[in-house]
Amino acid sequence: MIKIVRSLVIAFAVAAVCAFALKAPQAHAQSGGAESECFENCPSSQPTTPPTQAPPTQQAPVECNPYEGGTCPPPVSTPPPPVTGADSSGASIGGLAGQRFNQMITNRVLGNVLLGVNEQVNCSDCVSAFGSAGSFSAGLHGRKELTSNLSLLAGLAYTQYSEGGYHVTSAPIGAFALRYDFTDWGSSRPFFDIGTILTPYEKVRYSRNYTTSLGPVSLESSTNSSNYAVYGRAGYMNRLSQRDEVAASIEVWQLWQRVAGYADPATAFNPFDATVSSGTDRTNLVKIGGQWTHLFGSSVEGNINGGYVHSFATHSGIVAAVTGDGVVTPTMGDQGWFEYGGRLGFRITQGWVADLFVNGTLGPQPVGNTIHGGLGLRVNY
Repeated sequence: MIKIVRSLVIAFAVAAVCAFALKAPQAHAQSGGAESECFENCPSSQPTTPPTQAPPTQQAPVECNPYEGGTCPPPVSTPPPPVTGADSSGASIGGLAGQRFNQMITNRVLGNVLLGVNEQVNCSDCVSAFGSAGSFSAGLHGRKELTSNLSLLAGLAYTQYSEGGYHVTSAPIGAFALRYDFTDWGSSRPFFDIGTILTPYEKVRYSRNYTTSLGPVSLESSTNSSNYAVYGRAGYMNRLSQRDEVAASIEVWQLWQRVAGYADPATAFNPFDATVSSGTDRTNLVKIGGQWTHLFGSSVEGNINGGYVHSFATHSGIVAAVTGDGVVTPTMGDQGWFEYGGRLGFRITQGWVADLFVNGTLGPQPVGNTIHGGLGLRVNY
């Protein structure tokens, strides 16, 4: 009996120990859970620091790509600075007026060759064929005694010349004059001329140059013109010997030049273009001059001539409309220059003379320094 009781007690004790061993881990688990909940939810005695917010990130600009369906804003462009140079373009019209004045004077110098400017005042009837360079010219001129006192001087030539920026590419020139020589007064006597020079049609090109903020502009325009001149001359000659003749004279001239209107040619760059209306240039001249003709030996003739020329009451017929500068009407003041000429004649045979001659001007622009020379073959009869 005692053994049975002892066995029950041992069995009961083993069962109690086992039950306690199984209960202990559960209690520890419950105790750990409560402690964890306190750490998360229970108030703390120390102040908490609010979390620092990160600065907002800056988005990179999104590039516009119209190929992906986006709409691109219009590009912002800076306008280029305005082109300047209208005043320079307007000033170039003054240079054009100088070219046209030079054209009138050169035409007159070439026409004077047809009136025997390089020959003695009184000589026998003659005809001369000539050609010249410096300004290309070819033609005929001569004189014919109508009475013992009255002679006709006349000539016709075709010429081309260029001076100071313009080019006359085709110009027929005609000239004639009457000379009254008081031969019955003896070897020392007065004489008088009256005459005209006519150039009814010329093809001409004028140049114009000006400067802009983007660079220089050079232009050349073509048009037509015509020249007319009338003059009177009073002089006194002295036949010093059979070999020498000297003369002094004063001349009064009036010149007209009609130029057809034109516009600048079409060019790639001409921001301040000009249109020139048709107009007539005019000037008046006074010339005081002299000449000497001498026979060297029996076969060589020499002549030198020259004088001072003064222009007055000059009017430029240019009226030009210049883009950006308005209407420009240049003026021309009085001008002064010297004219010169000379000839060497070689007597080939009886009545036949080969001539070497030169004519030109000396002075400031717009007349300037010019030279025209040539050869001639003259026959006296």
